[in-house]
Amino acid sequence: MAFGRLEREQGHAPMSEINMTPLIDVMLVLLILFMLTAPLMTSRLKLELPETDAAAAPDTVPQVMAVAITANGVVHLDEQPTSMQALAAQAKALAERNPDTEVHLSVDKSVRYDKVAETMALLQQAGLRRLAFITAAPGGAQ
Repeated sequence: MAFGRLEREQGHAPMSEINMTPLIDVMLVLLILFMLTAPLMTSRLKLELPETDAAAAPDTVPQVMAVAITANGVVHLDEQPTSMQALAAQAKALAERNPDTEVHLSVDKSVRYDKVAETMALLQQAGLRRLAFITAAPGGAQ
């Protein structure tokens, strides 16, 4: 009878490296939380504003003067063709009545800049200082 050694199955060998996947998951969750909460914390100001009896907003709509320059250089005032002298006279009269009148300037893209600059200078000399350029949305959408 031979005495033999009983063979035991060897279990799994112990791991010698750290599993990084759970650590990375936790780090990414924390990063997302900080990214979401940081803007909320900086934009909130605790202010106690004074109370007044002033009106909230004016009920009047500002007066608008629509000026357009077509591709052939013709100046239009409220969709009616006009000369530069007539435009100057109407702009001066409008500026005397209401200096806060807005001028909406629509210019064809093929018009030379010197014509646009001349029109802008004429409106400013008349006393109108609020000038807005009207453009079309990309793709022709309005």
